[in-house]
Amino acid sequence: MKLSFVIDYMGLYVLTEYVNINYLISSFISFTIAVIVNYILSVKFIFEEAKNGYKQLILFIISSIVALFLNQICMWFFVEIITLHYMISKILATIIVTIWNYITKKKSVEL
Repeated sequence: MKLSFVIDYMGLYVLTEYVNINYLISSFISFTIAVIVNYILSVKFIFEEAKNGYKQLILFIISSIVALFLNQICMWFFVEIITLHYMISKILATIIVTIWNYITKKKSVEL
């Protein structure tokens, strides 16, 4: 969802540049907020029939936690090891996490 990316990307930038929070902590916060907004909007407007689907909710939470972990590893790796700017690293991390999310969400729908 494009809105989630904007929230995540801009949140990372604002928290890091203007609030002076370490990029990894900023990334954690912005990613978490984006996931929450994405879930709320998805349930409200896209998957209304899944509102009471606890199995889907649990799978969503688990896959989102793994995605957060993957995001943090990618951010650290691209910034600290590859020495890319954290905003470029965020784009690369987002691509990787998006692939993860697509695969896991597709599998969870098939269950």
